[in-house]
Amino acid sequence: MSRSVVYARRAAATVALGVLAVGCQDTAREETARTGAAPASPTAPASAAPSPSPVATTAANTVEVCREVDQLILAGSRRIATDSAASVTRDLTGEQVADQLRRNLAGLADDVRAQARRAADPEIRALIQETADRIDAGSRASRPAAWMDSTFTAIPPKLTRECRA
Repeated sequence: MSRSVVYARRAAATVALGVLAVGCQDTAREETARTGAAPASPTAPASAAPSPSPVATTAANTVEVCREVDQLILAGSRRIATDSAASVTRDLTGEQVADQLRRNLAGLADDVRAQARRAADPEIRALIQETADRIDAGSRASRPAAWMDSTFTAIPPKLTRECRA
């Protein structure tokens, strides 16, 4: 097996596992802790609850969208790690591993972009669109494993800092 194939597999797996270890924020729990507001009771009648304000609706949308993006990135990282490990038993070439990584990143970018379209807050929409664009750039990189090592690992911490209501 060539040195570049081993490097590509190792880099993809290491980066994906690093992202999984860092994890992403649980925005709903953080929001509850910050505001002290308890989640709505599932047994309370809908007519008993006051109509939410536009600000509350936007905040709830932001929490939901940010949580979904976190989950997508974690799932994408798991998929990349799984595919990287499987590439060893399938005896893929370095180019085949890179192509597989590019496809995974392109799919992840599309999924993240779909969440950007759902965001009600323009700043959150722009942040998530930028995230999708960055991931998309990785899917077009000549060395996607190196791109993951240098760029992908910075995405979850940035979302943790900036994707909040």
